[in-house]
Amino acid sequence: MEITKTICIAILTWIILPIGIAAQQKAVFILLDGVPADVIENVNTPVLDEIAKEGGYSHSYQGGERNQPSETPTISAPGYMNLITGTWGYKHNVWDNNVEAPNYNYWNIFRIVENANPDLKTAIFSTWEDNRTKLIGEGLPQAGKVKIDYAFDGFEHDSVKFPHNQSRQFIFQIDEYVSTEAANFIKEQGPDLTWVYLEFTDDMGHMCGDGPQFYQAVGKADNQVGRIWLALKHRIAQYDEDWMILITTDHGRSPEDGKGHGGQSNRERTTWIVTNKSNLLPSFYQNPPVVDVMPSILDHLGVKAPVEIEEQFDGESFLE
Repeated sequence: MEITKTICIAILTWIILPIGIAAQQKAVFILLDGVPADVIENVNTPVLDEIAKEGGYSHSYQGGERNQPSETPTISAPGYMNLITGTWGYKHNVWDNNVEAPNYNYWNIFRIVENANPDLKTAIFSTWEDNRTKLIGEGLPQAGKVKIDYAFDGFEHDSVKFPHNQSRQFIFQIDEYVSTEAANFIKEQGPDLTWVYLEFTDDMGHMCGDGPQFYQAVGKADNQVGRIWLALKHRIAQYDEDWMILITTDHGRSPEDGKGHGGQSNRERTTWIVTNKSNLLPSFYQNPPVVDVMPSILDHLGVKAPVEIEEQFDGESFLE
């Protein structure tokens, strides 16, 4: 009897142990606003380079398919919505930064994750509050009453702590604040899905166009990504978690001087993706659309969208 009991315990241990020690899959995606691929390739970005060396770097594209129903303006809010829903404007119905009437029937990644497993923890750190309140539609019945577990945003409205000025340096200070909190929170709490949005690069693009000030802003954004990357490396080392970090942008810039965007020129459409994941399909290196990002993050997390939602994706995972 004792021998049989011992064998049973050994078998149960063998079955349970792999489940207990499997690395928990987590993801953070970072959006650096308005940085075209040619700039990211010519500015010194040691953090992005380190992440890409561990995983991969590729061109991608925004803007949908030219002269097709999916064509979408290369503007910020449509670009964010493309990313978080895996669909183009003709579905999600966000055409400019006013975000007047989003079609929430095309679920965003937070809604999908929350629906699949309410125990998964979500977080957003953003220099633009509308990402949470309008694009995700947090708390709105028509958006599924999705609830972000930890939100750190809205500081662009605080002109006392962040005095507004024409140089837009207050946006840089908010980016610093947001990225620091994101790094600290990830290091300490390890949420399962996190979105970090940083704006200053786009402000410098609009104000200064191509040139030293814009390029310096990109370098500063790389430093901010570095804080978050260090937090992930800490989590991986201390908790044996399987983290995906993905950094991208929402649009390029005008070919004339880099100050504008919104059209369908090659430079406005050409974006980029950096990730630490190495299990990349060949499609990752073949100029994937940004709508591939959301299905790829879900793939890493092991989360399945409802069939009727997944069937509406315009993108597909670039992970093996």
